[in-house]
Amino acid sequence: MDISLKRGPLKAQKTACLVVGIFAGKNLGAAAAELDKATGGVVSRLVKRGDVSGKAGETLLIPDVKGVEADRVLLAGCGRQGGVAPTEFMKTCAAVATALNSAKVRNVVSALLEVDIDGRDTAWALEQQALAVDRTAYRFTEHKTKPAAPAVSRFGVMTPADGDADLRAALKRVRALLRGLRLTRDLANRPGNVCTPTHLSETAIALAEKHGALTVQVIEEAEMEALGMGAFLSVSRGSRQPAKLIVLEYRGTGDTPPIALVGKGVTFDSGGISLKPGAGMDEMKFDMGGAASVLGTMAALAEIAPPVNVVGLIAATENLPDGNASKPGDIVTSMSGQTIEILNTDAEGRLILCDTLTYAARFEPAVVIDVATLTGACIVALGEHASGLLANDDELAAALLESGEYTGDRAWRLPLWEDYQRQLDSPFADMANVGGRSAGTVTAACFLARFTRKYRWAHLDVAGTAWNSGKNKGATGRPVPLLLDYVLRGAA
Repeated sequence: MDISLKRGPLKAQKTACLVVGIFAGKNLGAAAAELDKATGGVVSRLVKRGDVSGKAGETLLIPDVKGVEADRVLLAGCGRQGGVAPTEFMKTCAAVATALNSAKVRNVVSALLEVDIDGRDTAWALEQQALAVDRTAYRFTEHKTKPAAPAVSRFGVMTPADGDADLRAALKRVRALLRGLRLTRDLANRPGNVCTPTHLSETAIALAEKHGALTVQVIEEAEMEALGMGAFLSVSRGSRQPAKLIVLEYRGTGDTPPIALVGKGVTFDSGGISLKPGAGMDEMKFDMGGAASVLGTMAALAEIAPPVNVVGLIAATENLPDGNASKPGDIVTSMSGQTIEILNTDAEGRLILCDTLTYAARFEPAVVIDVATLTGACIVALGEHASGLLANDDELAAALLESGEYTGDRAWRLPLWEDYQRQLDSPFADMANVGGRSAGTVTAACFLARFTRKYRWAHLDVAGTAWNSGKNKGATGRPVPLLLDYVLRGAA
């Protein structure tokens, strides 16, 4: 979706749809009043009649309005005129995006930057409008012989006549964010026979070829074996697709310690010998959502070019059953030297992540953040609304929570207490790879914590947020907005 800034009289905007705000108590905003004057009172008559009251989330589409160049006008309820909560504005943006999608509108101009939002500026309002429209407009059509009609492809935002340098900077950021989100969604939506570990490595190589600030290294299985990555390689043993450890570096400043982003990239997860139920197993192509989000974030960073160093580490493999696959009861040795009893081969994400987290230490990172569709328990605990966050550093956790609140890509912190560690005890190895039914999200993070004691670390469990199931099945792109905002705040 192309996004741009617009100026000039509203009535002169040539577009398929012009969006203006109505405030609670049937109050016209400045844009609606300007439009009302141009249309001979059409807007005020509809408001007085009660067709739209200004409540956040209301919309009213008006076709063929005389006095304006736009084909349609969409009146959007924006809530209280003196200042609305960020969540209320996001509700308005979502309602507008839904209405535009229902009307099959392709070209839109919005005048909603006039809305006063508590604790937020116009740059944030620009980003939220773009995110909402892009989320609704996105279509994955790579394998459709007859793709559905495209949704919004051009989105213009009315800005003050004197211009705004902050908005121009925000526009650059939003464009990069949208492209990063598209890459993330496209990768995650691709089927497992297309999006293999090799495909992820080729995507990283292509990004490095496109952006001079990126460099890439792909570590193959032979080198992993030499490094002692027995946990990682135990997962790929049942697959004919070779595993890859992808190292994608963005260097935007001197020799300052990098932020390390680690992504789980299980391109298809059958559960291995601990086979998953057949119903819904197709969604296990999304088990590389963490890897996709790291690639999307790195692509966005390369476009924005902030003064910060970031390394993306992507652990890519399939998890399939065959005669060479790991079995429950097998014991493997991780790169750290710690031994692991594999009680359940479907708890594979932590096995590839633990070796990758050990490898991350060689970059002497400022912080390490891993992103993984790790546990079904996280879906039970938090549903689809928030990603699970666990960390060994309170300051890092607070910063990630703040970025989640700011972007609307929210997370919720869960405990990482030492009390839970004993659930991982094994009579035969240093630890087991699962800790029983209770507190599954916490014990999975406790497992990873044993490999992250050398640095500040946070874990994002995105099992409930990386994709949607059901009628609207597909990747969401989360947590790219959260990650990008966190990194850019660090750069600032």
